[in-house]
Amino acid sequence: MAKRVGVDKWLFGIVLLLVLFGLVEVFSASAVMAKATVGSAYSYVARQALWVLLGLIAMVVLMQIDYRRYNNQKVVAWALGVEVFLLLAVFAMHDSHHTHRWFRFGGLFTFQPSEIAKPVLIVYLAYFLQSRIHLMDDLKGTVLKAIALPALVTVLIAAEPDLGTAIVCVAVTVLMLYLAGAKVWHLSIPLMAATPALAYMLLMVPWRLARIKVFMNPEADPRGAGFHILQSLIAVGTGGFRGLGLMEGRQKLFYLPEPHTDFIFANVCEELGLIGAVCIVALFVALGYRGLRAAVLSTDPFARFLAFGLTTVILVQAFFNMSVVLALLPTKGIPLPFISSGGTSVFITLASMGVLLNITREID
Repeated sequence: MAKRVGVDKWLFGIVLLLVLFGLVEVFSASAVMAKATVGSAYSYVARQALWVLLGLIAMVVLMQIDYRRYNNQKVVAWALGVEVFLLLAVFAMHDSHHTHRWFRFGGLFTFQPSEIAKPVLIVYLAYFLQSRIHLMDDLKGTVLKAIALPALVTVLIAAEPDLGTAIVCVAVTVLMLYLAGAKVWHLSIPLMAATPALAYMLLMVPWRLARIKVFMNPEADPRGAGFHILQSLIAVGTGGFRGLGLMEGRQKLFYLPEPHTDFIFANVCEELGLIGAVCIVALFVALGYRGLRAAVLSTDPFARFLAFGLTTVILVQAFFNMSVVLALLPTKGIPLPFISSGGTSVFITLASMGVLLNITREID
């Protein structure tokens, strides 16, 4: 197959549209709150813009680096070793809201090591599975070995606790193994083994159990536990077909919690209506199509798995985020890729797109 001169311009354009739209929405959702809390309406969007700039630089640099360089045992081992170290070291940091998710560097910036776990696991699985496509019937020698390290990383992330990111890691791992040819019943064995632990985390941890109860009936406590979900649904419903107009949303005015981060899609629905929401979904669908197209057309197994993993991790996160906003799933802190405010998330996502774009150089 002939080598492409440049990267996939459609994919590149979609990524730029998403991050530019994200900056506009972060400003729209945070301006009033930022003005009231820190004295500047541009505080949150300026910080996000800096991370977007750094992420775009990383994306452009990684676009030029041959993806085959990651197909190396030393690179994979070092990446996994550093990631496990960071996930252990974060427990030594001071907790925030009873969680250990961030390294904090004074008031300058924070860094979330669990965000790096997603691309690291994808690279590891791509490296591990590329030579075992014809050995996927071997439960013990292939499937369980492939799952071992992702399971360790997932347990560390869940212990922070960050169950949302842990679920994303599990979902991507299962999808990549399924792509490689693993049997469904082989995949069900470790999932069933993990079910008691998941049940304990959901049903025996009081605040998680409360979230599930609220999800089932948010109207039972509209000013307390159900406030978050109800305000999100009010924002979505208020937007109607055309929306109230950019910057004209009302729920972000100290009603909807986290309007610029986890619930930014609710702000999109309120201000831009069904039209805006469908446009965002369409951009993610288009990104998924171009990314999965690269995976399907890649003749290199490592590139195929890598492209598939980098694409699906974005789609899985977008699905979970939008589902939470629409009250289709219990409230969980999963950002909307490219759009939600969050430095580590947008930087790592853009850097990952640089790797994916480099893979597209190899296909027609």
